[in-house]
Amino acid sequence: MMEAFIAEYIDRHQARFSALSDAIWDTPETRFAEIRSSALLADALAEEGFTVERGVGGLDTAFIASFGSGKPVIAILGEFDALAGLSQQAGCARPQPLEANGNGHGCGHNLLGTAGVAAASAVKAWMQQHHTGGTVRFYGCPGEEGGSGKTFMVREGLFDDVDAAVTWHPEGFSGMFNLRTLANIQAAFSFKGIAAHAANSPHLGRSALDAVTLMNTGANFLREHIVQEARLHYAVTNSGGVSPNVVQADAEVLYLIRAPELQQAQDIYQRVINIARGAALMTDTTLTVRFDKACSDYVPNRALEAVMERYLHQFGLPDYSDEERAFAAEIRATLTDDDLRNARLNAARTGGEAGQAWVEQLGDRLFMDQVAPYAVTRELLYGSTDVGDVSWVTPTAQCFAPCFTFGTPLHTWQLVAQGRTSIGHKGMFLAGKVMAATVVTLLQDPAALARCQAEFDRVRASQPYHCPIPAGITPTKLAE
Repeated sequence: MMEAFIAEYIDRHQARFSALSDAIWDTPETRFAEIRSSALLADALAEEGFTVERGVGGLDTAFIASFGSGKPVIAILGEFDALAGLSQQAGCARPQPLEANGNGHGCGHNLLGTAGVAAASAVKAWMQQHHTGGTVRFYGCPGEEGGSGKTFMVREGLFDDVDAAVTWHPEGFSGMFNLRTLANIQAAFSFKGIAAHAANSPHLGRSALDAVTLMNTGANFLREHIVQEARLHYAVTNSGGVSPNVVQADAEVLYLIRAPELQQAQDIYQRVINIARGAALMTDTTLTVRFDKACSDYVPNRALEAVMERYLHQFGLPDYSDEERAFAAEIRATLTDDDLRNARLNAARTGGEAGQAWVEQLGDRLFMDQVAPYAVTRELLYGSTDVGDVSWVTPTAQCFAPCFTFGTPLHTWQLVAQGRTSIGHKGMFLAGKVMAATVVTLLQDPAALARCQAEFDRVRASQPYHCPIPAGITPTKLAE
């Protein structure tokens, strides 16, 4: 039985996959600077006998590892970038940075990429033993956090011959990632003014910081006049210095614009540009706009979700020791009622009415004892992922697997603390098994793959894909 083979393979290699995940956790690297993390995953697959192409698509830390030949070509997507400012000691239920202002894996990408390696390795073992045709590929995808690495990879044609793709994301429950996401555009707005003595000759100065402030004020007024699902976020990345007695000659603000559809995000982006132009006119400063990155909304493939969801149930849920439950209780004590309410809302969205009924009976569980109900839904997940662009060029499905205490918010120290524990590892193993079984099914069952592709073709017939990152735009590292 294929499922038993995959489960046995991943269980037998748990120590190796745990060590790989922990090694990535130990050296958290941010977008497009994941030199060591990328190499760890690529080297692990090379040692398994995969053919590895590094630096693909013009991205230093992107790679593709392949095994097999011919059609179909099934992709497994893996991420490995961390977040700035989230350094945290593992297994510690209080804020305890390992390094002041250091990086941390606050979205579990150390687990995400490693589960993909586990899945690809298990698929390869099955293909060798059962002489299965086709090709399995692992895509090492950098810069998901604020970089849209996959969008760059799609733009460069790296998915053009892929017949289907699978991936996953760490969560506090097991279920399908069957929600649409928000498209986004990120751009920097730089203002150039004239420095002057702020007391003796302020009339000679032209404040770039004033321009940033006016732009932010205008953008905040814009919020009332955009679709309610849209989001505007900004960070002042250059305030012009630390001397209040100098009129600031240079200042910059970075904007992230989100909306349910890419065209909506692009329309809002143009309005934000107009606001920036107005701020420059009001302050007599010069504006420069730098388009940083973008990603499309995620389009679920229901036929492929049906294949993946079946294996979520077949492989079941992890068992947890008393020690794991005790640590989970410590983490739970640091969470707020709002954290738990939001977690229940996110879980409910995946299952429609059944999902709402399911979360209402959850009680105060530290870990879920059931797979979240699945429903074909038009609900939104209020976040963005560059998996969206992959879903526009090939049938794509993804799942959630439980890697931390239910209620733990993403992008927090609590999540970092759990990412290098056996709790996180158990969810990672489950995700690896589900993805591997899904890939083998697509390799062996032409009818299942044909259903996925037929659905994809129907959707694309009315919605052609246009890459949201223009030609000529290159990725930037976080410090750039």
